[in-house]
Amino acid sequence: MEKKNIDWSSLGFGYVQTDARYVSYYKNGAWDEGAITSDANIVLNECAGVLQYAQTVFEGLKAYTTEDGHIVTFRPDLNAERLEQSAKRLEIPVFPKDRFIDAVNKVVSANEAWVPPYGSGATLYIRPYIFGSNPVIGVKPAEEYQFRILCTPVGPYFKGGAKPITIKVSDFDRAAPRGTGNIKAGLNYAMSLHAIVTAHKEGFDENMYLDPATRSKVEETGGANFLFVTKDNKVVTPKSDSILPSITRRSLVYVAKEYLGLEVEEREVYFDEVKDFAEAGLCGTAAVISPVGKIVDHGKEICLPSGMSEMGPVTKKLYETLTGIQMGRIEAPEGWIHTIK
Repeated sequence: MEKKNIDWSSLGFGYVQTDARYVSYYKNGAWDEGAITSDANIVLNECAGVLQYAQTVFEGLKAYTTEDGHIVTFRPDLNAERLEQSAKRLEIPVFPKDRFIDAVNKVVSANEAWVPPYGSGATLYIRPYIFGSNPVIGVKPAEEYQFRILCTPVGPYFKGGAKPITIKVSDFDRAAPRGTGNIKAGLNYAMSLHAIVTAHKEGFDENMYLDPATRSKVEETGGANFLFVTKDNKVVTPKSDSILPSITRRSLVYVAKEYLGLEVEEREVYFDEVKDFAEAGLCGTAAVISPVGKIVDHGKEICLPSGMSEMGPVTKKLYETLTGIQMGRIEAPEGWIHTIK
């Protein structure tokens, strides 16, 4: 199929309306069979549950063109499982895992012309989401829902691509202990908006959130998990019940152990330790890994030895190995690559 006439290399991380999206409706206790539609608009009652009580969860994954020309997605089964856990936490009916993957296949196939070519640096970002759609005025779960998937071609999440970024230690808490920090709910991201706008105004790229109970341990940013590298090349990732279980982070941990032979620790990371790390990065679907060059704690600068010009050597190996797996240049572990076309 002929690709859209787009300058793929100049794409930012933004919404571009594509030709097709998937929708399935939940009513009277069951999901309907679902369908592809060309209509990008949603009509809702003014009292819809999502508008009144933020009853919505979502996911994010990407479709890639591999070196041999196939269109694939990366570990969509884990997105389906995480969406299920998020839905259960917000009393939203679960969209079945097999149907989730089938819907991803259908919507990517319908938007094949929007999947960026191999080597362009761009990907097709896939956003599945569920929301309460019927009128709800008392505080309770909705009775009707929509499961939808939209797609949009995107470039790098941060404007500088893989250049190191500067982050600040936030005065805000991202999530409450025993709250909803470990699910991908819209409400978690709504509360982070003021913090990220404030950070941008102050010249920072992102926030570092500390644990809300003691504010002594590193948690995550508004939309990505942290990954650190010690001076003896040990990979360390924060462990907490109130951070999102990133699929990218879990994949990088496996790559570090099984492909690169590195020692990995998944544990509580105290902020006092950060000054002693050699490298740091933010990992997630959108950016894969964004290296961190500097962390600022209320005026006090922590400059990572890896510097502000490029990724540190271990972070770079992790990035190149995982993206090599995703793009088909490196053999993937069984089940990681889901071929659509």
